[in-house]
Amino acid sequence: MRHGNSGKQLSRTSSHRKAMFKNMMVSLIRHELIKTTLPKAKELRRFFEPLITLAKEDTIHRRRLAYSRLRDRDMVTKLFSELGPFFKTRPGGYLRILKCDFRKGDNAPMAIVELVDRRENVAA
Repeated sequence: MRHGNSGKQLSRTSSHRKAMFKNMMVSLIRHELIKTTLPKAKELRRFFEPLITLAKEDTIHRRRLAYSRLRDRDMVTKLFSELGPFFKTRPGGYLRILKCDFRKGDNAPMAIVELVDRRENVAA
């Protein structure tokens, strides 16, 4: 029985999963679009969307919480100065997951993860 066990294991240890999702969140904040496998993309949503909600209000406590999850000072600054105010009026659903193709080596389903209403999309 798996009572109380939430989230996918993704064939990794818990420390590897934690580090992988931290790296993915930092990359997503930096580039606002990443390409990864579909199961990782769906699982990333569970970690990233509460982080954006956290950044909607800029306080020292919330910045420290975000830093403890990201461990990258520049990305925390970008999160609170650009992304938080940008999504201030949006009630949720900050990520868009688009299925794209299959990876050449192992035929894994791939997906593109991007922030909804990215500035590049608005400008174009």
